[in-house]
Amino acid sequence: MMTILGFAMIATFLVLIMTKKMSPIAALVLIPALFCVLVGQGAQLGDYVIEGVGNLAPTAAMLMFAIVYFGVMIDVGLFDPIVRGILRFCKADPMRVVVGTAVLAAIVSLDGDGSTTFMITVSAMYPLYKRLKMSPVVMTGVAATANGVMNTLPWGGPTARAATALKLDAGDIFVPMIPALGVGLLFVFVLAYALGRRERKRLGYLTLDEVLEPRTETLLVTAGGGGGGEERPVATGGSSDAVPGAEEGFQGLDPNRPTLRPGLYWFNAALTVALLTSMIMEVLPIPVLFLIGAALALTVNFPHMPDQKARIAAHADNVLNVAGMVFAAAVFTGVLTGTGMVKHMADWLVGAIPEGMGPHMALVTGLLSLPLTYFMSNDGFYFGVLPVLAEAGAAHGVSPLEIARASLVGQALHMSSPLVPAVYVLVGMAKVEFGDHTRFTVKWAALTSLVVLGAGILFGII
Repeated sequence: MMTILGFAMIATFLVLIMTKKMSPIAALVLIPALFCVLVGQGAQLGDYVIEGVGNLAPTAAMLMFAIVYFGVMIDVGLFDPIVRGILRFCKADPMRVVVGTAVLAAIVSLDGDGSTTFMITVSAMYPLYKRLKMSPVVMTGVAATANGVMNTLPWGGPTARAATALKLDAGDIFVPMIPALGVGLLFVFVLAYALGRRERKRLGYLTLDEVLEPRTETLLVTAGGGGGGEERPVATGGSSDAVPGAEEGFQGLDPNRPTLRPGLYWFNAALTVALLTSMIMEVLPIPVLFLIGAALALTVNFPHMPDQKARIAAHADNVLNVAGMVFAAAVFTGVLTGTGMVKHMADWLVGAIPEGMGPHMALVTGLLSLPLTYFMSNDGFYFGVLPVLAEAGAAHGVSPLEIARASLVGQALHMSSPLVPAVYVLVGMAKVEFGDHTRFTVKWAALTSLVVLGAGILFGII
């Protein structure tokens, strides 16, 4: 009976969030609370939740302060020169444009938010694609796949969810995965190079002078946010070596925004490098590093209290949504574990898996992560399915850390899932039909995920 109720709880949760009948936060709280009562353990619900909240507090703190930190870095202009440099590198060569798209998407993905990544990437690159008559679906495919690999960063979501669901440290999951993820990102760059070569062959190689008419060139730049941007003409002015879109059309990168701190650029760059290095070297727990980093970034860049409050308020929505999701997950994971449903489901799953596959549950998890994270949300997979796979793996002596790492490999494909809101920002701003994006991207994204899985096995990480 517990096995049936456990699967029924997961299925109810998945159906409600996939059909958008309930928000993930509400479903994470209400569905397990209901099933906790149904199994006759309603009196213990409070204990399960309190224990879960205590376990998840470090993960919530990491996400909160990482969002604030990278939000402030975007506000003060840390990434502006990188964006402009990539655009200058691209010039009018289709191959360079596609590679530049991958590099830009990967860099901006450091903030952990897919919507922000896609808004900045498309706003910067769309004028080039349109002016050179390049296929915009190449832009959306490369951007989504690069972001998918980078989405495995501890503050990006999946790693935090895996750590939350299995009560592990996010750093212990992510740091050993860096070599495999690096191979995956390198594969994305190679893929971008190949797709760019194909575009260059189709369009030919153009010099910048052939593309621009000095001082009179008009570009169509996307104006407005979300997926419903409109086009407006922008006179570039300047000389023939101006870069299309280099100074116009940055969603969220207005070159005249009042939050810019050019005088503190090198301080912010050094702080970011030091923060990421300390994270990789595990000098301190990741939540502590981001807490200190966010405090330093706010204090140095915005010494006046009203300015600090304004920056915190500007990123409050993202912080609340992510932190709320983590604490709501304490109810789901607490009930699933505390009532014994996970153990019963794992026992059933162990019996269903052929004996020869038991010791290879990490590989099984990696392969399952591709279709499961595509056809269901990250919340559904990491909170609903991963604990069951981990319990099944534990019965065969497979470490939960290996299961958690293997569960990340499907993220390159996940970021093109119809269940990911950010992908609609991507295709909407790029004026690409979602079906076209899917047909083009899925095969390359799935191959990228398999490359990450293969590299993880080769390096002995998975």
